[in-house]
Amino acid sequence: MNAVGIVVEYNPFHNGHQYHLERSKEVTNADIVIAVMSGNFLQRGEPALVSKWERTKMALHGGCDLVIELPYVFATQKAENFANGAVSILHALKCNSLCFGSEHGEINSFQQTYEFLKKHEEQYNYYIKKFMKEGYSYPRALTLSFQQLEKDSELLDLSQPNNILGYHYVKAINEQKTNIAPFTVKRAAAGYHDTSFSSSNIASATSIRKALFHHNENPIINVVPSFTYASLQNTSTQQWEHYFSLLKYAIMTMSTEELAKIYEMEEGLENRISAAIVESESFQQLMEKLKTKRYTWTRLQRLCTHILTKVKKEEIKKATLTGKAEYIRLLGMSENGRRYLKNIKKDLPIPLIAKVSAFSHPGLTIDIKAAHTYNQIFPEPLRSSLLKAEFSTPPIMY
Repeated sequence: MNAVGIVVEYNPFHNGHQYHLERSKEVTNADIVIAVMSGNFLQRGEPALVSKWERTKMALHGGCDLVIELPYVFATQKAENFANGAVSILHALKCNSLCFGSEHGEINSFQQTYEFLKKHEEQYNYYIKKFMKEGYSYPRALTLSFQQLEKDSELLDLSQPNNILGYHYVKAINEQKTNIAPFTVKRAAAGYHDTSFSSSNIASATSIRKALFHHNENPIINVVPSFTYASLQNTSTQQWEHYFSLLKYAIMTMSTEELAKIYEMEEGLENRISAAIVESESFQQLMEKLKTKRYTWTRLQRLCTHILTKVKKEEIKKATLTGKAEYIRLLGMSENGRRYLKNIKKDLPIPLIAKVSAFSHPGLTIDIKAAHTYNQIFPEPLRSSLLKAEFSTPPIMY
């Protein structure tokens, strides 16, 4: 069976995602769609709008055949680590291809850009260090460094978020020496960071979340499938402000020495955070006090996520020794997906987990801790049932 892999967050699943999913099957002539999906905390350092189980249902309704959780240790990372984890899972699951959305929309330029940067790696790394010493954030330093190199017009615009992520998928495919063929689909209508609806039926997840948080739900009915709309009507939605009291408690009850051990805490930032939290009455206020040219909003959100979940540098190091995923956690499957798994199960190079209690790994321990943290804001008895569900919920069958 011909399997195409996609890497998703579905926060929430919308019409643009449906377009990408259908085009992915079309351009790769795939029989099976395997989605590697972030868990309860996402790449930009945000709690997911709804749980991974609700988003798994959305993915299966939308046409995915297998939904696999991208472990926290990759899902809450910069683009390069995020891509490495996702590609390693798709490779383990015998995917023939990976199809991602991008602003550019032509796959040849991604491969050419990879080869160009590989050839100029020493010079590229020199510029990255130079710009970071000048106080630029890591993503901005990458963009500026790329612009410094002499290149032709066939290469990518690496200032665009989906182009950047796509480049790292192609890089991971090459450097992990997989047989995965990369494909890309041009993003339709809405941009990744768009905060307002720019089309009658396509909108970014950012703009959909904004509409929901401002209780302006009517417009979203046109830009999400009916199953997403129904889920959002029947499920409480989460955002950072809901977790602010937990974050404030975590920061104020940890010493600066303890904060310094948190993953991604650097250069005395623990002192700034300890001072800023006292004067902050909301997550928005805290972020505005912390944000600088060097520390982007996304970078700081990820750090706050690690503080909230109390994930330390040593824990991440222990869980990512190989730089690849070391287990496959199955969240859901269609009948097609079940047949596909049955065919490849004996040849999987890493364990397939359907039941959490039957497996142990440092990365999975962090996944469970993250899920427990995500569920803390719910009232009892719902919270207790959600905590138990992390161990007892079987993969969702569709």
